[in-house]
Amino acid sequence: MDLSRPANKLAARNRAFEIIREKSYAEGTFVLASGKTSHFYLHMKPTMLDPDGANLLAELIIDQLKQISDRIDLVGGVAMGAVPIVSAVTVLSANKPKKLPGFVVRKQVKDHGTKKVIETSENLTGKNVVILEDVTTTGESSMYAVEAAQQAGATVVLVLSLVDREEGAVEFYKSKGIPFRWLFRLSEFRSGAVGETPARS
Repeated sequence: MDLSRPANKLAARNRAFEIIREKSYAEGTFVLASGKTSHFYLHMKPTMLDPDGANLLAELIIDQLKQISDRIDLVGGVAMGAVPIVSAVTVLSANKPKKLPGFVVRKQVKDHGTKKVIETSENLTGKNVVILEDVTTTGESSMYAVEAAQQAGATVVLVLSLVDREEGAVEFYKSKGIPFRWLFRLSEFRSGAVGETPARS
């Protein structure tokens, strides 16, 4: 899909929004990973594992990264939430001007084999990376990947969330001095109307 024209960008964004709303958004009473209770829930794996959903999200992410693509070496995130979207972006980038290898940060290190915290085909030392997250609430969960990448010698130039629940992630990453963006916000799904893509920096 060519996202170079505004009409195509809007169509892709609208279609991705529809898929997420159909497959990944629910209303009711749910307990979040933080322990908080919410009346809105986003489970992004069904969308990320859907062929159209994965392709559209990957296209939207690559479009978001265009203006800083010359400064990005890899995209990564925490296993297993970010694995599907990191893989989709990596595969799609093979046919783009800038190829983006991926990496995954393990929450639990295997007790056998190489016992690596980060799985990747590249050495992260001296590299600029983008951390991808499926859903952000306060933003703190992605810091595990941020800190692991930094400890491996990388510079985190951006944290990019598929959907931000608007519960503190913007303020959290601002306090850390790390740029933060999102593709969609919870309020869009609550209202049923897709808004504008956040401005690229």
